[in-house]
Amino acid sequence: MIHAVQATRAGGPEVLEYAEVPEPSAGAGELLVAVGAAGINFIDTYRRSGAYPMEYPHVVGVEGSGVVEAIGEGVTGFSPGDRVAWHDAHGSYAEKVAVRADMAMRVPAGVSAEAAAAIPLQGLTAQYLATGSHRIEPGQTALIHAGAGGVGLLLTQLVKHLGGRVISTVSTEEKAELARGAGADEVFLYGEGVDITAKVRELTGGAGVDVAYDGVGRDTFDASLASLRIRGSMVLFGAASGPVPPFDIQRLNSSGGIFLSRPSLQWFVTNPTELTERAEMLFDGLENGWLDFRVGAAFPLAEAAEAHRALEGRRTTGKVVLIP
Repeated sequence: MIHAVQATRAGGPEVLEYAEVPEPSAGAGELLVAVGAAGINFIDTYRRSGAYPMEYPHVVGVEGSGVVEAIGEGVTGFSPGDRVAWHDAHGSYAEKVAVRADMAMRVPAGVSAEAAAAIPLQGLTAQYLATGSHRIEPGQTALIHAGAGGVGLLLTQLVKHLGGRVISTVSTEEKAELARGAGADEVFLYGEGVDITAKVRELTGGAGVDVAYDGVGRDTFDASLASLRIRGSMVLFGAASGPVPPFDIQRLNSSGGIFLSRPSLQWFVTNPTELTERAEMLFDGLENGWLDFRVGAAFPLAEAAEAHRALEGRRTTGKVVLIP
C-alpha cells in the first residue's frame, strides 16, 4: 500500500482524502516511479469538482517528477534510478505512480524535483506555442495575453530567447512587474476602457504584431485578430474568459489573410522524439539560466486540499507542487 490523495466524490477541496491505496505496478510499456513532487493544475480541480466527468473515488493529478523504480514489459531506454518527469500520468498525487514510458521526460541532474514536476504542462505548452503553432523568428513581435500567468511568463522568455519582441497584457500593476521581469518589452493593463488594438498598433508603428498568443478567449479574441499584421498568425490556445463564439471565416481574409489555429499540447507531443526535443529545450533553459521558473509554494502531499484552496482562491504566485 502507498499513500495518495483521492477525490472521494465531486465537490470542493474538502472531498480530497489522504489515504492508503494499492501500490501501482509497471504494466507493459510503463515505468513505476517513486514520486518526488507532483504539480498542481487547474485541470485537477475541474476533475475533482465534477466539471469534467470522472469516476469516484480517483487519485488526483497528472503531472510530476520522480525516480524510476521498475520497468514494465517492452520498455527500453530507461533503467531503475533514472530521473523522469511527466505531464499526463493519472494518479500523480501519490507516493508512486505508473507512467507511460513514451511520455516520460529525462530530467538532468541540475534540475530540482520541484522544478521538474512543475514545468511539464505549462512549459511544454509555451514551447510548442513558440516553436510549433507559430515559430518565432528573430525580429518578430508577439502579443501575449495574460503575460504574468504560468504559460505567459514562460512563453515570454522563450520568445525572447528566440530573438523576438514581446508586447504583454496583464490585469494589475503587480502582474505588470512580473511580465517585465520575464523580459516583456512592452506591458500594458487591459480592462474596461482599454483599446487593446489601438495600443498594439501604436507600439508597432501601425503595422501590427506577427503573432497573437491568446489563452483568454472570448474577451480578447476580436482585439487579438485586429492587432495582427498582414498574414499574421492568431494562435488561440485557451478560453479563460469563455469560448469564442462562432464567426464567419471570411473575417480572416478581410483582416489581412490571417492564419488561425486552435492547438493543444496533445497534438505537439505525438511521439517520444517530439516530446524529448521539446523537453530538452526547457531543461536546457533551466540548467543554463536563460529560463527562469519559480515554484511558488510546496505543500506536503497530505495537505492537498489546502493547496487546492490556495490555487482556486488565487492566493498563489508561480506553480504549486505537492511533496510526498
